[in-house]
Amino acid sequence: MSYNSKIEWTEASWNPVIGCTKVSSGCKYCYAEALAERFRGIPGHAFERGFDLRLVPEKLTEPLKWKMPRKIFVCSMSDLFHERIPFEYIRQVFEVMSNARRHTFQVLTKRDSRLKSISSRLPWPKNIWIGVTVESAAYTHRVDNLLSVPAAVKFLSLEPLLSPIKDIQLDGIDWVIVGGESGLSARPMDINWAREIKEKCNEAGIPFFLKQLGGRNGKRGGVDAVLDGRQWHESPNPLAVAALS
Repeated sequence: MSYNSKIEWTEASWNPVIGCTKVSSGCKYCYAEALAERFRGIPGHAFERGFDLRLVPEKLTEPLKWKMPRKIFVCSMSDLFHERIPFEYIRQVFEVMSNARRHTFQVLTKRDSRLKSISSRLPWPKNIWIGVTVESAAYTHRVDNLLSVPAAVKFLSLEPLLSPIKDIQLDGIDWVIVGGESGLSARPMDINWAREIKEKCNEAGIPFFLKQLGGRNGKRGGVDAVLDGRQWHESPNPLAVAALS
């Protein structure tokens, strides 16, 4: 677990699963895979097996030991709804999140079909937020499956944003994150694609978070991620969500 995450929209990360396989175009230059593969073969390292998918049960109870409330990105180095992760293990992850109500858990997946198929068998307290990645117009169907999940907060990660998304469904969505791709092979994001999404969010009263602009020479995040003269770091308030009846 990383107590101080460098991911702008969260505060910490928790990885009871490591590794993944590519499922759509946004995975092509996966940052997590590039990081993990740097350490393949180093004995004793957390990524000794590179980005091979594996369960890490010794990490399951870590959030229960954190006393200070945190926003925690779940499986930043994997996808919790990967088809090779047993349902029983996913259920254990959800039980830990349910028992650690002081934290807000942010779960993000590209496996929307599996999410939909098993969501009714999982607990959904208000501290578990669920999101799907929609990197281009070809994957807007993921929003429909997300909307079927009984979570208090449903969010979209449009990162890496690879094309304009004109007709994205925002009814029932509580938060939208946008970001460009970074790294040596980064595919460019047109700032107008992000602007169009921002304007839709503003019209609908949905918090909008611009994570990064992307690019080969760096992610251009933080203070450099500016759109229309300002940073956009809006997000739902966990305390307000918890107070919902």
